[in-house]
Amino acid sequence: MYLNHFQLREHPFQITPDSDFLYLSAAHARAKAYMDYSIRNRDGFVVITGEVGAGKTTLIRKLLSEFDDEVMVAKIFQTQLDETQFLQAVLVEFGLNPFHIGKLELMDMLSSFLIDSFLKRKQLVLIVDEAQNLDRRVLEEIRMLSGLETEKQKILHVILVGQPELNETLDAPGLEQLTQRVRLRFHIAALSESETSDYIYHRLRVAGAVSPEALFTPDAIPIVYEYAGGIPRLVNTLCDTALTCAFADDAACVDEGVVKAAVLELQWKPFASRARSMLPARSEDRTARALDADQLARAVEAMGPRLDRIEAVLRAMTDVLQKRNRISLHFGEQQIAQILRQMSIEMEKMKIQEEARG
Repeated sequence: MYLNHFQLREHPFQITPDSDFLYLSAAHARAKAYMDYSIRNRDGFVVITGEVGAGKTTLIRKLLSEFDDEVMVAKIFQTQLDETQFLQAVLVEFGLNPFHIGKLELMDMLSSFLIDSFLKRKQLVLIVDEAQNLDRRVLEEIRMLSGLETEKQKILHVILVGQPELNETLDAPGLEQLTQRVRLRFHIAALSESETSDYIYHRLRVAGAVSPEALFTPDAIPIVYEYAGGIPRLVNTLCDTALTCAFADDAACVDEGVVKAAVLELQWKPFASRARSMLPARSEDRTARALDADQLARAVEAMGPRLDRIEAVLRAMTDVLQKRNRISLHFGEQQIAQILRQMSIEMEKMKIQEEARG
């Protein structure tokens, strides 16, 4: 739409992951180095986390593009699966036909394939994206697969990539055997403001911009950072909208005013305020449960005196019934009726006093 206007070869801020546009911030470079190290040194299990839109999938695609023919990779991007479906997905990625057999046969087929491939000097890698969605039973299958090893080397190298909730899942009780196999964990943080600037200009250069700083003026960067918070996907969305606004206004560049116009188009609030309202559901649930527990404790504590008063009322009622049985042997009906009326008045007083205290 705006390519000719800005003399670009391709769109610089597409949302879809494209490893050609990968910008290696310090965090991205370290995460990639950890994954490279794990595979090339046959060193087990790596967990990489990052916020939504942090560039995790793009990083995976870049890693995959660098593997040679000796590396066999199973890439799992759909993780809403049960154990059988997960094993089938892994086998399909390795080029096998795993359908119409049971779970035990699937495990046997996969184990045999992994061992045979290892003996042929193949490096075997399982990469699972969006791993925070994995069921605990699927994680247990991954643990068992990662346990295949010789005396010196792992047969299957596992890389789990997901949102921060993945760490919460792995740290949950009952998964200690899995977490003990994790060799490295790393979290990809959001870009800093200076990295956001480098990120924008990097993508513009890859897209064919001759002078990125002239196309996207430096005064626009702080506004992008304020509203995108250094999250690459949000930076892409805002910058693409800004280029569209500039094109619509026949402007030669994107400056501070154009970015502010793009923010209005998107109806965004500053990232800091949006981030507070986008806390992970699990964190909110934990906070709610903690508050409920505190409220319950206070309620139970407050019930003590009330239970004592209820017990006193019950004792009084028992006394009334016992007295009624005893006096029926010695008094007439009128006397009994008078005594009961008096007791009823006393019980009503106790009820009023209880309500007043409660």
